[in-house]
Amino acid sequence: MCGIAGYFYLSGKHIEDSSTILRMLQLQKHRGPDDSGVRAFNIRDARSQELSAIETVSLSERFNGVLGFNRLSILDLSQNGHQPMCSRDGLVILVFNGEIYNAFDFKDELIADGVRLKSTTDTEIILNLYLKYGFDSMVSRLNGMFALVIVDLRESKIFITRDRFGIKPMYYYSQNDCFAFSSEQKSFFALKEFNAELNTSLLDEYLLFRTTESNTLLKYVTPLEPGTYTIYSPEKGFSTVRYFDVNDYQRHANSRITLQLSKENLKSTFRASVQRQMLSDVKLGCQLSGGIDSSLVTWQAKECMKDDLLESVSIIFEDKRFSEEIYIDQVASRNSIKAHKFLLDGGSYIEAFNNAAWHYEAPLNHPNTLGIYLLSKKSKEYVTVLLSGEGADEVFGGYERFASLNNPFALRTMMSGLKRNRHSPLSFLTNYTDPAYRAVMASAFITTHMAKVLRPDYTMQSGIEKRVALYKSLSGSLFDRQVKYEMKTYLPDLLTRQDTMSMAHSIENRVPFLDNLLVDYAFSIPEKHLLGDQQSVIETKYLLKVFTADIFGKEFAFRKKMGFGIPLRSFLSDQKFKVWLYDEILPGIRQRGLLEVKSVREWVKNLNSISGIELEALWIALSLEVWMQKFKIQ
Repeated sequence: MCGIAGYFYLSGKHIEDSSTILRMLQLQKHRGPDDSGVRAFNIRDARSQELSAIETVSLSERFNGVLGFNRLSILDLSQNGHQPMCSRDGLVILVFNGEIYNAFDFKDELIADGVRLKSTTDTEIILNLYLKYGFDSMVSRLNGMFALVIVDLRESKIFITRDRFGIKPMYYYSQNDCFAFSSEQKSFFALKEFNAELNTSLLDEYLLFRTTESNTLLKYVTPLEPGTYTIYSPEKGFSTVRYFDVNDYQRHANSRITLQLSKENLKSTFRASVQRQMLSDVKLGCQLSGGIDSSLVTWQAKECMKDDLLESVSIIFEDKRFSEEIYIDQVASRNSIKAHKFLLDGGSYIEAFNNAAWHYEAPLNHPNTLGIYLLSKKSKEYVTVLLSGEGADEVFGGYERFASLNNPFALRTMMSGLKRNRHSPLSFLTNYTDPAYRAVMASAFITTHMAKVLRPDYTMQSGIEKRVALYKSLSGSLFDRQVKYEMKTYLPDLLTRQDTMSMAHSIENRVPFLDNLLVDYAFSIPEKHLLGDQQSVIETKYLLKVFTADIFGKEFAFRKKMGFGIPLRSFLSDQKFKVWLYDEILPGIRQRGLLEVKSVREWVKNLNSISGIELEALWIALSLEVWMQKFKIQ
C-alpha cells in the first residue's frame, strides 16, 4: 500500500540535508501518491524531528539517520494516518507498508490499557502493540502482509522486518559507512555512495531459474528474508532474528480425516481469510484470470459482499489458445459480477516492456509480467485494492512437478526429461537420481546445456548449489519438501512481480491464499487430499479442485491447467519489436560480452521455428539486457 525509504551512517556521521531522502522517495512515489513524510533522527542521543517532504532542509549536526514514507491511503484516509508515525513522547518512530488483517482484534485490549487511539489505521495498532509487548511478541501477533521499520530512540535500536512469506518487499544496501533500506531497489540510486554493479557470481543461477534465491543481481543489494527481522544498535551492530520459518510446519498423517471433512474445513478457513482481507476504505475488486484460484477468490469475495456489486479485472488475448475468457465469463455470470476485460496484443506488449522493466527492477522473469503491468494500469480506473489467487499453487501443490514426486522414474516422466535434455542425456540421468537435484531443476526454465549455449563459462555447480543446500535443509515427505522449497524460492519471486506491477499504478494487491491461518490449515491437510489419485492419474491441488467443482462444476475445476500464458512468439515477431531488438538489444548483448550473442541473434532470426526451450533462453537474454540498459548497470 505504500513505500518506505531510509538510511543511516554506522559511524554516527551527520546528514547534511534532506535532499537524498527526498530523491529516494521521489523514485518510488507511485507506491504512495496520497501523502509523504520525512523524519530525521539521531540513534545515539535520542533526537528526532519531522522535516518537509517537499523542500530540501539543511540539518545541523544533530541527525545521523532519516526515515521517509510515501502513503497510499487504504484505511482512514485522513491525516491521522500520516507516517512516519510516532509515540506520544516522540521516542518511537514507525513506518509501515502493508495491511494487518487482524489488527483491530487488539483494539479493545489496547483501549482497556488506557491507549487513546486517534486514528482507525492498523499502523497505530502496530505502534501500540510494540510499545506494550516489544518487537518479537508484536511481530508474531501480526496476520497480514507487511514490511516495517521501527526506530526506538529509548533503547537506541532500529528494527527492520518483513512478513512471513515475502508478500511485501524490503531491500537493504550496506557498503562502507552507509546502511540504507527501501521498498524498492531503485531508491538506492539516489545515494551518493551507490554504484550499480552486476553481481556476476549469480549469473549462472539466473540463467537457469530467471531469478536468484535470497539475493538480487545488484552488488550489495539484498532482500530481507521473509519471516525475519534485523536489529541494529550502535553498541552491538547488526543481528538477525528468525521469527517464522515455513520449515517448522510438520504435516501429520491422519487417515481418519475424510476428504469431505477436509473440504468443509477448507471452505470455512478460506471464507474467513477472504473476509479479513476485504477490509478497506477504498474500492476493492478481484484480479480474475479464469483459473480456479482467482475464480475461488472472486466467488468468495462476492459471497462476503452480499448485495454489493463486485467488479473484476482480466487480461484476454485474441489467440484463444492463451485466453481463458470463457472461464472468466462463467465466473462473472455465475456471481453477477461486473467484469472488465482488457485485450493484450503485440503493440501494447512492446509499449509496456521498458516501463515494466523499470518497475520490476530486475530482468523480467515471466513474459506475463507485462500482462499484470497493463492489467494494473487499466484497473486503476475502477479500483484501488485487488484480491488475487497468488500462493495457492505453492501451498496446495498445484504445479505439474508435484504429480511425479512419488514416482519420478515412471517411463513417461523419464522420457520427457531425456527429450528435454537430449544434448546431455548421461549428465541428466546421473544427476536425476538425486531427489534434491530433481526438486531444484523442476522449476528451472532451461536446461544446463542451454545455459551453456547462452554463456560458455556456465557451470552447473554455481547455478544450483545454493538451492540444493536449501532443499536438503527442509523437512517432511517429498511433497512437503517440495511445497516448502517452492514457498522459499518460487513464491517470493511471484509475489514481487505482483507487488511491483500493481504498485507501479498505485494498486494494492492482496493474496488471501497466504493468510497466516489458511496456510497453517493447509499444512494440516492429509497429503492424499492434496495429491489425489484418480484412476492412476495424480491430480494436483486436488482438494481445491473438489472445492471448486462444488461451485463451478467438474468440467471447470478439473480442466488442464493453463496458467497465465502469453503468445510470446507472436509478440516478439511484431515488426516494431524486431527493429528494437536489432537496433538496441542485440548490439548491447554483443558489446557487454556476458552472453553468446550469435545464438541469441539466430533465435531472433528464426523465431517461428525455434524450440520452446530456445524461446525461453531468448527471453532470458533479452530481459537481462533490457534491465541492464534501463538501470545503466556495469
